[in-house]
Amino acid sequence: MAVAPRFAAHVLGSAAHPVHTLEIYLDYVCPFSAKLFTRVYNDVKPIIDSKFSNKVQIVFRQQVQPWHPSSTLTHEAALAVERVDPSSFWKYSAALFENQVDFFDVNVVNETRNATYKRLSALAAPLGVDEQQIYKLLAISDKPVGGAYNSGNQVTNDLKLHVKTARLVGVHVSPTVIFDGIVDNSISSGWSVAQWEEWLAKHVD
Repeated sequence: MAVAPRFAAHVLGSAAHPVHTLEIYLDYVCPFSAKLFTRVYNDVKPIIDSKFSNKVQIVFRQQVQPWHPSSTLTHEAALAVERVDPSSFWKYSAALFENQVDFFDVNVVNETRNATYKRLSALAAPLGVDEQQIYKLLAISDKPVGGAYNSGNQVTNDLKLHVKTARLVGVHVSPTVIFDGIVDNSISSGWSVAQWEEWLAKHVD
């Protein structure tokens, strides 16, 4: 599935004409998504760069899991970072996964939505991204804007597009991996580097 130019930061790598597309549908508050992201980001991407250069592009697909209330908020934060500094999208995603426990249900239940947004914005600061700009995109006013009481924030419409993408291909669980447009349920978040190397050798030509 094509990536809209405005979301180009979702693509990890710079292959001019990628032959294969590896799409990873991930939720920032899913432990198994964290495992898959960490493996792909730290280990699989370097393998692709060294052995399959210009043959594979990796696309981060945002898979909101609504039964975790903070899932939406974390995904919004990533989109806000992408808006402010596209080059920091993957690094911020790594930070979200590294700190995902801080946004599990028990750690957000007693704070306001905007308080969670402030913590999410602060995660961007060590990456050199202005946390105030991030918070400005995320914050919800307690006054109706233009008479609208339920209009969301400045990245709500961006998130809607990503939700539509997942619905279009019928993705439900996280993580889900789609290779060249087909769901590959053989890929596991628990795969070792060796298993990834074997899979890549078999599927990338």
